[in-house]
Amino acid sequence: MALYLVRHGRPSIVPGTPAPAWQLDPKHEDAVAELASRAPWSDDAVWFTSPEPKAARTAYLLAGREVDVVDDLREHDRGVGAWVDDFQNAMAEAFARPDSAVRDGWEALEETRRRVVKAARELLVASPGKDVVLVGHGTAWTLLAAELTGTEPDLERWRTLAMPDVITVHAQGLPRAADHPTL
Repeated sequence: MALYLVRHGRPSIVPGTPAPAWQLDPKHEDAVAELASRAPWSDDAVWFTSPEPKAARTAYLLAGREVDVVDDLREHDRGVGAWVDDFQNAMAEAFARPDSAVRDGWEALEETRRRVVKAARELLVASPGKDVVLVGHGTAWTLLAAELTGTEPDLERWRTLAMPDVITVHAQGLPRAADHPTL
């Protein structure tokens, strides 16, 4: 049993449109197909996706079918405000100060971590003995992987994630129903 955290494929970036509304760029769907061809998950894996279109389309292409949407798997909320020209620096600041909203309208990374970890744990407990594939986003997965492996969120790991990419967490780092009897 393993958890596969799939980062969505490359989106069509539209300045002025909030990132959660961006679509998967059709010119880059071949990278998603290439990932599917070397898929590490089992054929009977259980699938879930973020509600964002770029993630849902990535999930559809990888699974070959519609995938259940889980709202709390969405990316770090960066509001619907203006384009952030210094995005890399803003994210470095967010990782350095995870308890703070480092830009107006942004969710603190700690809030993102709590939301995503709770959702993932519930999905894992509900899928005993199965590989689970979550399709979503780089920041959310960086925070979730750190929590499940007992490490600090790694800004450099976040920066090097490709679109698409996979973070694998093996069974020893995953919660079990016995660990969470109230879930």
